[in-house]
Amino acid sequence: MRKIVIPSDFSENAFNALKFAVELFKHDRCEFYILHAYADEVYNKEGVLTQEFLDEFKETTKQNSDKELEKICERITQDFHNPRHRFHTISAFGLLIDEVNDLAERENADIIVTSTRGKSNDRKLTFGSNTLQIIKYVQCPVLSIPESFEFSELKKILFPTNYIMPYQKRELKLVGELARSFATQVHMLYVSKFPIDSFRQKDNQQAIQEQFYDVKMEYHQVADKEKTEAILETIEELKIDLLILVNSRHSYLENVLYKSTLDKIGLHPKIPFLVLQNFHRT
Repeated sequence: MRKIVIPSDFSENAFNALKFAVELFKHDRCEFYILHAYADEVYNKEGVLTQEFLDEFKETTKQNSDKELEKICERITQDFHNPRHRFHTISAFGLLIDEVNDLAERENADIIVTSTRGKSNDRKLTFGSNTLQIIKYVQCPVLSIPESFEFSELKKILFPTNYIMPYQKRELKLVGELARSFATQVHMLYVSKFPIDSFRQKDNQQAIQEQFYDVKMEYHQVADKEKTEAILETIEELKIDLLILVNSRHSYLENVLYKSTLDKIGLHPKIPFLVLQNFHRT
């Protein structure tokens, strides 16, 4: 049974991410946990709040959240009826990042699926602030879906790597299962002028191959190019459907994401973007 967490701010972008997840995992038995965290809505209420009014407003906000989540469930089941899928709704009085992390840990979730931007939908930013926080701090793979991106069966996945860091088997297994489900071709991209010749690199490459059994793989090496440029050019050239990067200490993704302002992020994928957290979980 696959467990999938879907944060929602009730925007169309968030619902589109849910639709994508339902179609992506249509062959699997899944439990979907649709989560809305509403603490900010309460605390950002204008005006002076007495404790009595605060408690009343919290309860009203929760009731509204429950109703909106129920509407989402009705809508998704009408549009995509699948007996393999079950949906759960959660209204949580807390900060989104904390509630998503707690839920993923509590349910031992396999993946979080979110939109790159939520209700604010600032097109000057690659990621909305909530999505970026989830990618950076939640210890679970995160799949981000661009605005209005429509699902199509995965034909090609791009997996950039330097083969230096070891990957968690559980997270590689997730990618391998996706690839086998759609008979997807995985393209491994190595950006370096040096060959793959260290024992560490060869062992890590073999570990990837073991999890990607029965998956058609192609290997590419690009030298004398900046990593972002090489990735974006490869996406365009090969018509990639899904990009995978790994978020771990000293990784390329860390260098891209950990910038002082969101609008300075160097990587702007126009396709779904899966972040493996490389964090060991049972």
